[in-house]
Amino acid sequence: MTESYRKRSPGSVSRSSPIRCWTVPLLIIGFLFVSNLSLAGTLPSFRRSSASISILQVDPAVQFAEVRTDNDAPSFEEPIPTIPDPLEPINRVFFHVNDRIYFWALKPVATGYRTVIALPIRLRVRDFFSNASAPIRVANCLLQLKFKGAATETVRFVLNTTVGVVGFYDIAKKGFNIDRREEDFGQTLGFYGIGPIFYINWPFFGPSSLRDVVGIFGDFFLDPWNYLFKSPVLVNIAIGGYERVNNTSLTLGEYEDLKEAALDPYVALRDAYHQFRETKIDE
Repeated sequence: MTESYRKRSPGSVSRSSPIRCWTVPLLIIGFLFVSNLSLAGTLPSFRRSSASISILQVDPAVQFAEVRTDNDAPSFEEPIPTIPDPLEPINRVFFHVNDRIYFWALKPVATGYRTVIALPIRLRVRDFFSNASAPIRVANCLLQLKFKGAATETVRFVLNTTVGVVGFYDIAKKGFNIDRREEDFGQTLGFYGIGPIFYINWPFFGPSSLRDVVGIFGDFFLDPWNYLFKSPVLVNIAIGGYERVNNTSLTLGEYEDLKEAALDPYVALRDAYHQFRETKIDE
């Protein structure tokens, strides 16, 4: 198909130049659009907690949603973890809205971004955002009386911020084998026995639960970085949109794999989110 097109267009050799010229402007427009979409997730700070996994962040369940196969499905004696879903009709509508936004907006922008920005740079950006969220993890470790975890996250933050060049390199992991402790306020609430209550699929923001919605607001107020800016909401809109595009560029194709493997992608995403969150709370 490509060869036939070229034969019909012998004078089209200069077409690639305009395309390259328009790449950066189109990416800028895309970033602005995705940043506006992130307004729905503005309050939870651009340093996202694991409770704020979104289809637009693509961490969209794809980093934790493993669709069960026949070989690893639980036996009939094992109860399958479920989450109440009284809003399922509305949640399904928002699931399809988010699905279209992913394919029509976020994925094209992330694909262009991946073409322009080399993988090592995108990995450094990811590590930077992870390091910036360390104060949230430290605070939640302390709230859960996990003092070893708080010390671990503090050491990681100091090492990565200094030796790791403001967090662009995860020296704590690569040089000292110190793993990150995933903790957020939603997990803190779960630690003290508060269940998910019911499932919510937010437009633009993605899968969550009533407990984790409260947790996201909690993380916002626990995050000391938000107190450094006069307009933290505006900062979150701008930087949150960029973080989402960067994260998505690293996981392109995973959401598609989830949809293709699932009989009902909505149920697969919902159950995977619930199992992921409960596993994190139990750790």
